[in-house]
Amino acid sequence: MPSEVEPGFRERVEALVAQIPPGRVMTYGQLAALCGSPLAARIVGGIAHFGDPELPWQRVVNKQGGLAAGYPGGRAAHAEHLRSEGILISAGYQVDINNLLWWPNNG
Repeated sequence: MPSEVEPGFRERVEALVAQIPPGRVMTYGQLAALCGSPLAARIVGGIAHFGDPELPWQRVVNKQGGLAAGYPGGRAAHAEHLRSEGILISAGYQVDINNLLWWPNNG
């Protein structure tokens, strides 16, 4: 994992998260790569944990579609926020990443 990322990385991550449409998700690694630091998925997780609470962080999941234990209220709260957008959550707190993954500009 890189110890540093390019200046503006946080801003690029937050701008991209703001674009994720309801009912769709992106992964930490996908966000990191699209924002210029493909090995910075954990840094994206830190940004999510401490970032702007007005952004739709519930739409960010791990590469297998797993929900975040560190989400405010844990995986159950993460699941509830996604369910409110019509996303089905498995008993193991996962989403169907193959059908819900969103790419900006039809990436």
